[in-house]
Amino acid sequence: MMAHEGRFPEIYGRVLFVFFVVHCTRGELTYSVQEELKPGSVIGNIARDLGLESQGIHARKARVEMEGSEEEYIRVDLRNRDLLVAGRIDREEHCGQKPTCVLKFDLLLENPLELHRLSLQVQDINDNSPVFQKDTVKLEISELADKGGRYRINAAHDADIGQNGVQSYILQQNPHFVFNIQTTNTGNKFGELVLDKELDREEQQEIKLLLTAVDGGSPRRSGTVVIHVTVLDANDNAPVFTEAVYTARLPENSLLKTPVITVSATDADDGINGEVTYEFSRLSDKSEKLFSLDEKTGEITVAGEIDYEEGSKYELMIEAKDGYGLSSEAKLIIDITDINDNAPVIHLKSLSNPIPENAKPGTEVGIINVQDRDSGNNRQVRCSVQQNVPFKLVPSIKNYYSLVTTGQLDRELVSDYNITITATDEGSPPLSSSKTVQLSVADINDNPPVFEEQSYSAHVSENNKPGSTLCSVSARDPDWRQNGTVIYSLLPGEVNGASVSSYLSVNGDTGVIHAVRSFDYEQFRSFKVHVMARDNGSPPLSSNVTVSVFISDVNDNSPQILYPAPEGSSFMTELVPKAAHGGSLVSKVIAVDADSGQNAWLSYHIVKATDPGLFTIGLHSGEIRTQRDISESDSMKQNLIVAVKDNGQPSLSATCAMYLLISDNLAEVPELKDISYDEKNSKLTSYLIIALVSVSTFFLTFIIIILGVRFCRRRKPRLLFDGAVAIPGAYLPPNYADVDGTGTLRSAYNYDAYLTTGSRTSDFKFVSSYNDNTLPADQTLKKSPTEFADVFGYNDASPEVR
Repeated sequence: MMAHEGRFPEIYGRVLFVFFVVHCTRGELTYSVQEELKPGSVIGNIARDLGLESQGIHARKARVEMEGSEEEYIRVDLRNRDLLVAGRIDREEHCGQKPTCVLKFDLLLENPLELHRLSLQVQDINDNSPVFQKDTVKLEISELADKGGRYRINAAHDADIGQNGVQSYILQQNPHFVFNIQTTNTGNKFGELVLDKELDREEQQEIKLLLTAVDGGSPRRSGTVVIHVTVLDANDNAPVFTEAVYTARLPENSLLKTPVITVSATDADDGINGEVTYEFSRLSDKSEKLFSLDEKTGEITVAGEIDYEEGSKYELMIEAKDGYGLSSEAKLIIDITDINDNAPVIHLKSLSNPIPENAKPGTEVGIINVQDRDSGNNRQVRCSVQQNVPFKLVPSIKNYYSLVTTGQLDRELVSDYNITITATDEGSPPLSSSKTVQLSVADINDNPPVFEEQSYSAHVSENNKPGSTLCSVSARDPDWRQNGTVIYSLLPGEVNGASVSSYLSVNGDTGVIHAVRSFDYEQFRSFKVHVMARDNGSPPLSSNVTVSVFISDVNDNSPQILYPAPEGSSFMTELVPKAAHGGSLVSKVIAVDADSGQNAWLSYHIVKATDPGLFTIGLHSGEIRTQRDISESDSMKQNLIVAVKDNGQPSLSATCAMYLLISDNLAEVPELKDISYDEKNSKLTSYLIIALVSVSTFFLTFIIIILGVRFCRRRKPRLLFDGAVAIPGAYLPPNYADVDGTGTLRSAYNYDAYLTTGSRTSDFKFVSSYNDNTLPADQTLKKSPTEFADVFGYNDASPEVR
């Protein structure tokens, strides 16, 4: 068996013509193209032929698929919008001997989903040479054969069709035979070797002839076979088949050596001339692998794997030949019946991943294509999606489905979905397959930060260090990444007229609130600020929370003594009548504390006294009273050191000196010159003593007058001197009363201070009380503290007044 190209002069030179014919009918676009075009060859402009915008091809992801095949034969050039050849297109492979070859394709467009049918008419080119079944055909012809005897020669097979198929045969020049072409009732062609001159076995026992088959393509192709004729005695009957055309049905997946059919032919001759053998006369490479023929019995059996999806119908030509070369031919048509042996195959054609969580119900997420290679009911497929997911399949075009949402998505609840798609065919038993599609939900900034508490409280002690931590706020945002990143800040505001930022600061990342300055409980006890938590989304979302800051008191203020006046302002002394009884009110220490609570609870203690048993002080009232009656043996000068303590931890205190003179009148007051002084004040004291002695006479006179007036007016205090003036720098406020409810003062006292005429450094003070236990009249001698630093020292013994 040989193939020749360029054998004849008339086929020298090649001219390749490619024709593209486009027409569109009933929504189907048809192109005509020659087979065996090089990849990249342009078939047509798909955008122009479909009337689509140039931008639509690329944006809609145009692609072409061939049903039932994973091979890519044509493709769409998204840049030029051309339909191009993508792979080898062999008309003989797809259509065999069919007069027309049409390949069906699906053109798929997305957004929205749109399907167009493409038909590609593949035009045959002369790419196959004629081929004989065998390289040598053996004939045994009797020498008695009559002129005009015909001997069948199987025609050459050319995979091409039409003009490109076998058109003529050329028999080698010889004196005995000519070659004729015959056509059977079924349209099949075969050759006949016609005896044109009788044979003479004695002259020539064997004859070898070269038969050439030539097609009509351009350039022409040819194939040859050698006819080997052996001259024998006469054999005048050829085998005859019982049927011209045999038919058989064979289920796919039949086992090897499964009988298909048995053909039978008879020969009227006797002996070796009547012995019939069988063989395939024309058999494709594919059929040769699937079927075998017993040359003696004519039984055809399965020799390979029968698959309906690979071929549903086979046509075989069987030749019956007797012992001396006479033969006849019959056709066998084998129909393959489908069995449901192919599960549906799910193809994910398109998927929008991730999908935003604010996608509306009904949004198309993906495109699914389901293929089943079986036929009939075995090909019918049902698709479904697992339960409990907000997605469903909507049938679209042909075997395409759209995967759409059925409800609102929320990434904070479910961030990823594994969607299982199941496809089941209608076969018996039904076959099914599943495919899992992983789909992520993209975050949208739809959740503002939420504080863990509705409000926050911070407690801080006063005098805190700047930068100390007060408390921390925390907000959670269930969104993802920057949409869930929380930043904290203080909202603008004022505290006591100052910006809130001058009091507090907040860490933008952690929410920890720090004090910017030291707080003073005595200035303010609490304040409120607003903290904002904002995410980093676009647009950002935020929420606010109120932080209440409570300042707790610290015992940082010592008691402040209001009376007697603190040292450095004035020097106070009190007169105590000699007839004072035990329990009589002598004076009162008045003190306040700027702290609050227990830090402001004051207690009074006499820490040192000239006569410890003579006077006592109220623990909480500060009232100084006599413990016993005054006796003549008691020293005239009584010095008390009083300590005022608060109740804080640790306790703070203040002290004051109380100077008392036991005397009924000023005349009994000793002269100042007898008072002992320190060396450093001796000079000044001397001047004072001289001044006091010079006016002592006047003092005694005025005291006698005042005492007389007091007894005459029912012991009511009177001024001793005319022309007295009020001291402008008096420390104690008039009518100082306990208005804070601390129990410091138990009754109202009036304090009046007067200065004697002509005196610059001395004054007398009278204390009047509305308490019946208070002494009738008290007089106070006031001197400058620098002048009397030692007059009322802490000595137990006092000089006697003479």
